[in-house]
Amino acid sequence: MKQENRPNTQYLPLSRAEMDALGWNEPDFVFVTGDAYVDHPTFGPAILSRLLESEGFRVAILAQPDWKKPESYQVYGCPRLGFLVSAGNVDSMVAHYSVTKKRRDKDYYTPGGKIGKRPDRAATVYCKGIREVYPDVPIILGGLEASLRRLAHYDYWDDRVYPGLLHDAPADLLSYGMGETTIVRIAKLLDRGVPVWKIRDVRGTVYRAHTGDKVSFPVAETFSYDALKADKRCFARSYAVQYQNTDAVTAQALIEDYGDGEVLVQNPPQPPLEREELDRIAALPYTRGAHPSYDKLGGVPALSEVRFSVTHNRGCFGSCSFCALAFHQGRSVRSRSIKSVTDEVRLLTQLPDFKGNIHDVGGPTANFREPSCQMQLTEGVCRNRRCLTPEPCPNLRVDHMDYVNLLKAVENVRGVKKVFVRSGVRFDYVMADRNETFLKKLIRDHVSGQLRVAPEHCSDAVLACMGKPSFDIYRSFSRRFYELTRAYGMDQYLVPYLISSHPGSTLKDAVALAEYLHANRINPEQVQDFYPTPGTPATCMYYTGLDPFTLKPVYVPRDPREKRMQRALLQPGNPKNAELIREALRRTGRYDLIGYRPECLVRPLRKAKPDGNVKTVDKK
Repeated sequence: MKQENRPNTQYLPLSRAEMDALGWNEPDFVFVTGDAYVDHPTFGPAILSRLLESEGFRVAILAQPDWKKPESYQVYGCPRLGFLVSAGNVDSMVAHYSVTKKRRDKDYYTPGGKIGKRPDRAATVYCKGIREVYPDVPIILGGLEASLRRLAHYDYWDDRVYPGLLHDAPADLLSYGMGETTIVRIAKLLDRGVPVWKIRDVRGTVYRAHTGDKVSFPVAETFSYDALKADKRCFARSYAVQYQNTDAVTAQALIEDYGDGEVLVQNPPQPPLEREELDRIAALPYTRGAHPSYDKLGGVPALSEVRFSVTHNRGCFGSCSFCALAFHQGRSVRSRSIKSVTDEVRLLTQLPDFKGNIHDVGGPTANFREPSCQMQLTEGVCRNRRCLTPEPCPNLRVDHMDYVNLLKAVENVRGVKKVFVRSGVRFDYVMADRNETFLKKLIRDHVSGQLRVAPEHCSDAVLACMGKPSFDIYRSFSRRFYELTRAYGMDQYLVPYLISSHPGSTLKDAVALAEYLHANRINPEQVQDFYPTPGTPATCMYYTGLDPFTLKPVYVPRDPREKRMQRALLQPGNPKNAELIREALRRTGRYDLIGYRPECLVRPLRKAKPDGNVKTVDKK
């Protein structure tokens, strides 16, 4: 491992002057990103640029260029091999707009949190800007925005079905998923002089082709973009086919036909990186900081969330409907070695502002360390069922001991005082483990007063749409958590994540959730209204009103007033929500919950009469 015992201090060039100081005549690649330059292993551009550097390529960073000025893309001149383009760590539309489509006032991936430093639909805008000044240079598009919009997708902000990104963005190739293997393969082919238009057989890529062109992999199905726009049932079925072809073992190619002889071809995904490869990625010489030029601007807020945290795994077999992980990282879990994680923690202890606390040892789901069953290694992830819901699969391997050993090893690193687990813990996986060693250790050693968990709802009908277990599982987990907390003489609490207005959630379901919260004296400080972002099964449900895997109808709350009521019901103790809650209870006929009894959610509305007396309304 390079510089194993101390952090690196050398950033990749962020300006022409920094490149010249390195003695480069030109970079091999210019990496255009919608985020500020943060050289940290939780930032995609940092991982890919450091990996390319380790393979002998020169990479210069062009962070948040002024997209309105073509010359912004000419800072380094024309790169020898091409441009790499990413909108950043989050979709640019999510970065800019709340679920109510209001403009956000802060961008956590920009120096000082300043908003407006990247364009809407940044991936497309950047590619068009580059192509304007460099008509023939190869452009490789990647990152989360590109990955989740790689084929036709529903766009919540414009309320329509958009084509796959390469139809509008003038890039040559689109890299989807975790792109390490893909980008190195493409870079080596370009370096050998292979024209970019001939690169058609790399897994994890999408490319433009002509109708009838030979495809390198067996094709699962071809869909017409015109049909996807016109027929919601066709769109839902297409989504299911995409979802079923996200596993490297079983996936086939997919084709979308755009008419006039143009098609987009999605090759099957890359296999997930195995432990040795993940260890190598983690050991690359990151500085672990934001570029020093941002210091005077207030730094990059997103870094503070991960600076003293470690990601130990990738992939998630939880399969929540509102999550896009299956489309981006896949459902087959892989993890780093304990030595790799402890080596990284030793680096963290050398940082000047380290206070002794490791804020998280987690990932997409903290307590997953390996594939959910051995058959996945040879037969792939099951296409038509989830590993944990509606019931745990009989083949599910439930064992937390490797994670327990990882946590113990991190605790034993010199200089570490406390290790927290702040990533989501899949509580149903915990409850499926008859050995309570992990649960006891988690509660005793790794909770900072509050443990964040994600029941999301209490209605089993809604939870089924979410891909979550029966609420009885959460009740059992909650009961055991508080039993152990009391046994250890600790004052700790569960903080539940909850989603309002998720597909499947009726107003009656929202009232039932409010009753549960009220009865258990749970007062969520923050709640999330369902946000239909590209790449999730729930977004497909929101747009089509269909479950994509069964094609059965799903109720979708779309009326803004109803959505406001569902959200208000998640915080029944907030006086500002009283009128919305009354309206919801009137609509559902739940007048029994309006009053002064302990079980009531809200007091009745009282109005002054002309004679000076007060009358009580909200009576049935």
